[in-house]
Amino acid sequence: MNYEQYRPRSFKVLPEVVKNLLIINGIMYLATVVLSARGIDLNDILGLHYFESEKFRVYQLVTYMFMHGSFMHILFNMFAVWMFGAAIENVWGPKRFLTFYLITGFGAAVAHYGIVYFEIQPTLAYFDTYLSNPSIEGLHTLLSSDAFKNFSSTDMIDHYNAFTREFNSLQGMNSSEALQLSVDYMKQLRVDVLNAPVVVGASGAVFGLLLAYGMTFPNSIIYLYFAIPIKAKYFVILYGALELFSGIANVPGDNIAHFAHLGGLVTGIILILYWKNKNKRTMNF
Repeated sequence: MNYEQYRPRSFKVLPEVVKNLLIINGIMYLATVVLSARGIDLNDILGLHYFESEKFRVYQLVTYMFMHGSFMHILFNMFAVWMFGAAIENVWGPKRFLTFYLITGFGAAVAHYGIVYFEIQPTLAYFDTYLSNPSIEGLHTLLSSDAFKNFSSTDMIDHYNAFTREFNSLQGMNSSEALQLSVDYMKQLRVDVLNAPVVVGASGAVFGLLLAYGMTFPNSIIYLYFAIPIKAKYFVILYGALELFSGIANVPGDNIAHFAHLGGLVTGIILILYWKNKNKRTMNF
């Protein structure tokens, strides 16, 4: 199939898969808001946890794509699904479009947690070293290590301050109790660190759609900020470069999964090239 020359026989403003993706995402967001008022965090249940976390479930590799953290989050993602996805589904058909959407979403998750794995291992190594041989000296080494530099969560800081106050009060009177307190605290902190990274949103799959749109309609005009015209192929390159820069910069407080976005782009490229080569082999046969 020549993706640049192929044109759909008919055009639907809201093709079937795109329509159902919008509906499902909308329902899941409403369910999140309603259940949140009752003390149930649906994003924690269906969002994607780190694979070593006790909260990780295999089905989260799919369900995380349909969860969103805020109204603006789902609004922009669903607008992009409609804007880019409708054109792609009209060209590819529903089956290939849905396959592409889910696989790029999966690729985004793998890319994100692949990066997290290398980031989190040094921290876990500090915890494991201490827990295997706890001591007062080891505790002071751990508390002054890099493992605590990125703990920006208010809850974690509050827990740490409460722990240090209790530990200091016990240390002079009963060192064995103080040591046991430190072991219990580090075990719980290790669990908290593993549970902390949770990914929600369709952004990885959306970036896959953006890549597909840029490759299928490279010279189509996209209006950046609804005002600046730019060809789709340049828009994809620009956006991809921006995500790479943002991911490497790793600005404190930035909670956007930039490498998940890049994972969606890269997975999309691999999948499209695979389909192209497969079609060429079929035609040559």
